[in-house]
Amino acid sequence: MGFRMRPPRWLMILGVMGLSACAFRTTAGEVRLPTPTMPPPLVAVDSPPQPSPTPSPAPSPTPTPPVWSSELPPDVNPLTGLRVPDPAVLNRRPLAIKISNYPPVVRPQSGVDLADLVFEHYAEGGVTRFTAVFLSQDAEPVGSVRSARLIDLEIPAMFQAILAYSGASAGVNARIRNSDFFERALSPDFGVGAPIFWRIPREGVALEHTLFTSTRRLWEEATRRGINTRPNLRGMMFSEQPPPGGRPVSTLIIPYRVEPVTWRYDSGSGRWLRWTAGQPHMDALTGRQLSAANVVVVYAHHQTTDILEDRLGNYSIEIQIWGSGPVQIFRDGRMFEGQWQRFRREDMLRFVDAQGQPIPLKPGNTWFQMVPLDMRIQIP
Repeated sequence: MGFRMRPPRWLMILGVMGLSACAFRTTAGEVRLPTPTMPPPLVAVDSPPQPSPTPSPAPSPTPTPPVWSSELPPDVNPLTGLRVPDPAVLNRRPLAIKISNYPPVVRPQSGVDLADLVFEHYAEGGVTRFTAVFLSQDAEPVGSVRSARLIDLEIPAMFQAILAYSGASAGVNARIRNSDFFERALSPDFGVGAPIFWRIPREGVALEHTLFTSTRRLWEEATRRGINTRPNLRGMMFSEQPPPGGRPVSTLIIPYRVEPVTWRYDSGSGRWLRWTAGQPHMDALTGRQLSAANVVVVYAHHQTTDILEDRLGNYSIEIQIWGSGPVQIFRDGRMFEGQWQRFRREDMLRFVDAQGQPIPLKPGNTWFQMVPLDMRIQIP
């Protein structure tokens, strides 16, 4: 049996008012309104009703209050809330790198383990793809690098990032060319080739899965172009202590059509470990299993467009991450439900509970699992 919750009526009214008042201009120049109507704000979860949760451990006598990324000290990464050994790395611009997740030939991917943020989303045909955002750590090689999708018109705006990708369909490339971040787009399609992007051939692996890049080389090229400057990154909130409430969860399954993703909480490390298609999902560069301090399931409307992506007749999907929608945040072995909000193009995703209070993330890296509004994640 699933369960549903609704926020107070005032929060739903406020969300609708925000949607109508906060349209923003798209990269193609037209004014776009967020989706005017939303489904019930919290999606049912395939699991039985739970007894009263076990009380959380008593908080420390002097808990650290939640901190917005705009209020962090200069040596703390605004994308993770973690202190960095060398604050100079935070003076560069974030890199958003498009990485394949095509089953099973591209795994293990290289460098994903060192990203601060990873967005996983449907590409087409039920297969997912990653956009990995790097700031605090370098990785070489990173890949395999693949083509951009429509969601990559939003992520560079949210994080004021450089977008590195191997190419795109004509329709997506046209939108990137007309975007407000085109000067920050680094791709072979726009004349950026070796040694910034290079091939690492493997027997039995198709050519399109053999392109790699390097964070160091991308940042060097960005510096040469005068675009590797530190932006004012604001919008993420972090707290060492989890918020009150939440539901104990040790495992969650995201039923993507081709390959389901499983996250299991490891209480020893305080992190979520990732499995794909029933196998531990490893990273070729670090040799570690992919893991996250936070797993954020973002429910958003998926609109099939008229942009043809391949010769099989698959069309590009627009994942509408503007306005607001349901969210489930998994941290510290607990699930917290609420809404994501993004009312301006330059805003990051923010998360609030049913009372409109911010839901902070745990300091560390975050995986954003982008899913359709009608997907039902499974909690065994």
